[in-house]
Amino acid sequence: MFTKRIYNFSAGPSMLPEPVLAQAASELLNFGGTGTSVMEMSHRSKDFLAIFEETKALLKQTMNIPESHEPLFLQGGAWMQFSMIPMNLIGKSGKADYAVTGSFSGLAMKEAQKYGDIHVAASSADENHTYIPRQGDLKLRPDASYFHYCSNNTIFGTEWDYVPETGDVPLVADMSSNILSKPVDVAKFGLIYAGAQKNMAPAGLTVVIIDKSLLGYELPYTPTMLSYKVQVEADSMHNTPSTYNIYMLGLVLKWIQGQGGLGGMAKYNEEKAKVLYDYLDESTLFKACARPEARSMMNVTFVTGDENLDEAFAKEAAAKGLTNLKGHRSVGGMRASIYNAMPKEGLEALVAFMKEFETKNR
Repeated sequence: MFTKRIYNFSAGPSMLPEPVLAQAASELLNFGGTGTSVMEMSHRSKDFLAIFEETKALLKQTMNIPESHEPLFLQGGAWMQFSMIPMNLIGKSGKADYAVTGSFSGLAMKEAQKYGDIHVAASSADENHTYIPRQGDLKLRPDASYFHYCSNNTIFGTEWDYVPETGDVPLVADMSSNILSKPVDVAKFGLIYAGAQKNMAPAGLTVVIIDKSLLGYELPYTPTMLSYKVQVEADSMHNTPSTYNIYMLGLVLKWIQGQGGLGGMAKYNEEKAKVLYDYLDESTLFKACARPEARSMMNVTFVTGDENLDEAFAKEAAAKGLTNLKGHRSVGGMRASIYNAMPKEGLEALVAFMKEFETKNR
């Protein structure tokens, strides 16, 4: 057993900021003198509604969400959005375009095929998703109801370094693994969605930010709970929302603002990632998987080239408190997920161990 907190490089659920955990712990039994835990509050109560409104306002402020867009606090994870998006948006033309740059964008595309004419506008599968297609590579249809892409590919360690230009076609982005890591011009997007368990809050909450002009086009068989229009009209409370996770998101947003907001987070995340990528570029044992221009600031994938060494590395690292470095089962190798809450010291500790491991296994 470890006597202190470990450095958890999990792809999600992931690390949360220690000050957030400490505050949540101090308020667990008695929130704000109410004599009850947030976990026990009615979602219709005055006390919880105050938490809800504060969290919503903090999200709008932190992400600079324009009045044209509405944030929603839903459930079901990004997987639910794979269905919810086409059900609500594809109705305008019956068509949608998808960029497939990793596992989850591929799964989203396959799910969408149940609801209309789905076109693969670009794919990086030809080189094992090690790169991001450029704007000129995108084969876009002007009559598509929307264009969907995943802005950060957790499994393959790539990240879009630009926002695609789609003309009048609404832009839909899965930002599950890089939301709140840097500033984003929300006005450019028709819809943004993200599972909370990487940069926002514990698992169980899904955040959706939708341009309200896209409401009301759902397919006739769309379930009530999967209608964005219903959810907007009910202010995310058509049923009981994920109350405790909404509270936790509020604490995380306050912490982010204390770090200099999204501009401050972007600068710090770049510094953190540089520690690891610089070492990978000079190492003779470890090799980064993604092309340099496509490297993710959130998920760093690397290999030794020897599966047995990869396994030994992950096992020995875990024994030293550097956990969850084993790559996704579909690709193998290693993956260091370094979301907002991972401190720079965690990267420095990881690189120090990697140097030690490399010396021992020359």
